[in-house]
Amino acid sequence: MNLGAFSLSLNVKDIAASEAFYEKLGFTVMGGDRDQGWLIMKGPTCVLGLFQGMFDKNMMTFNPGWDSSAEPLDDFTDVRDIQRALKKAGVPLVTEADENTSGPASFMVTDPDGNPILIDQHR
Repeated sequence: MNLGAFSLSLNVKDIAASEAFYEKLGFTVMGGDRDQGWLIMKGPTCVLGLFQGMFDKNMMTFNPGWDSSAEPLDDFTDVRDIQRALKKAGVPLVTEADENTSGPASFMVTDPDGNPILIDQHR
């Protein structure tokens, strides 16, 4: 199963302060909307999502349809196919993607220690 690109989604208190901090570490903004409280930042080897007031915890995120440089892939496993495979394997879902749709969708699971994992397809 190919979950897509890995990133870390951070629950931040002050998006401007977090953006300035991660820019000092070499990250650049590649997407998002600061006024809506979210930014996607790319570093040399990883992607970070900064989210102010949207999530309770930091979480691991996988993006079907993206490579590790956050570039779109022509061939990838759709988020709904990943969801079906995990359900079949007995993994409980916290939220579910609507399997009667296509395109962007997401679902969430938690690992055995309660760490949230978001599978988030953008296209």
